[in-house]
Amino acid sequence: MSVKKTDSLEKNHYLLIAAIAFGIILNPLNTSMITVALPEIKNEFLLTSKDITWLIASYFIVCAIFLPLIGKLSDYYGRKKIFLSGLLLISISSFAAPLSQNMPFLLGMRAIQAIGTSALYPAGMGIVRSYIEKSQNRVIGLLTVCATTSAAFGPTISGLLIQQGGWHVIFYVNFPIIIISAILAVFFIPQDEKRTTKRFKWDGMGIIIFSCLISLWIYFLQTLKSDINLWALIGSLALTFLFYFFEKKKEEPFIDVVFLKKNLNISLVYIQYIFATMIFFAMLLSMPSYLQSVLMLNPELTGLIMLSLSVFSIISTPLATRWMEKSGNKIPLLIGVIIGVVGVVFLMTINHSSPLYWIFIVLSIIGFSNGILNIGLQTLLYSFVSTSKTGTASGLFLTSRFIGNILASSAFGLMFATGVNDTNLNWMTIILIVVSVILFSGILVITKNKVAKGTQGLEKMNAEKR
Repeated sequence: MSVKKTDSLEKNHYLLIAAIAFGIILNPLNTSMITVALPEIKNEFLLTSKDITWLIASYFIVCAIFLPLIGKLSDYYGRKKIFLSGLLLISISSFAAPLSQNMPFLLGMRAIQAIGTSALYPAGMGIVRSYIEKSQNRVIGLLTVCATTSAAFGPTISGLLIQQGGWHVIFYVNFPIIIISAILAVFFIPQDEKRTTKRFKWDGMGIIIFSCLISLWIYFLQTLKSDINLWALIGSLALTFLFYFFEKKKEEPFIDVVFLKKNLNISLVYIQYIFATMIFFAMLLSMPSYLQSVLMLNPELTGLIMLSLSVFSIISTPLATRWMEKSGNKIPLLIGVIIGVVGVVFLMTINHSSPLYWIFIVLSIIGFSNGILNIGLQTLLYSFVSTSKTGTASGLFLTSRFIGNILASSAFGLMFATGVNDTNLNWMTIILIVVSVILFSGILVITKNKVAKGTQGLEKMNAEKR
């Protein structure tokens, strides 16, 4: 890299970061904005709760598949190129989705949108690691907070927009963000350097098997509302084992299962993040429908109530970060998960006659817990990961988030299949209480004996940097 190019990057690195930040917020924003729009979409297309579940779950399936895949593609074919291609796909889908006349077309546009948004985070992280040398970890942390914040604010933004122009307008809100990100990316992200590496090897069969097993697991979870579909369960388990043994033998696998097997600490962090995400997204999905269908609130007021979930998640994130810098991961993570358990238990007290301020408080508690767990689990993950494995670990971390989202959407479809009411909300709460207890147990196991090892790994990484 020439001196002139280096000086240019140093001068404009804030604009480069801004380009990436505007891009990566599109995925979590579009993941959560749709939640407030579900009742209106359901009524317009005469859908069932099962149909709505697939509108949500299909987005997560596509993201779970394409996040690790596009991360590899950006390494081979250029990160700026992949980043701009993602913005183009989002533009196409955001223009066409509001024109949908039926559910299949809307599903197709959401799938294209999911592919586009999945390109932005791995490509953006690669750009940061390639061109931002000073305070790189702080920049990555800042981008992570931006993504988390946009997910949390999604329902509020959606509620305000739907009140004015219906569900269609939530897609149009993407365009100002896309335009800003694209302009900054074109001018301030350096051109991709020509690579002489070996040709990219597609693990096509691995991708197909993974897609089938995720889809079949969701189908199985949906059938639980009527009866256990034994064949779906057997098929899901068979595909899971097939995927493991197939990927185990691949030289360049779609998902490196050998890496996960050798690094159990990392695998446990991923599993706990799945559970933490499941709780948070279950609230993003179920509460807007409950507030509008049972308490008869309008979308605007629903969005304002849901703001509690986001604001307190944002508040707790920097507080937890400073806390962990002083005392390590263990105590903040345990306190965070305990707060989460309390919040989920308090959900049992919510019913059709609950005052709005109490619902606001309960969601605030859950949001506060989520902020601690989100940053805490990421910090814990990187304490176990060497610098050379950061990209792989980050991609799988996001895949874990979408698996948690898939489980949350499946639980939503299962619990509210017969309607949105107090009884079904209580059943959803019981599931989340069980998940919270499992989450607490898992974090206790990880932090009890392995934080010391993780801290040693972090010190080693810092020594390598020095």
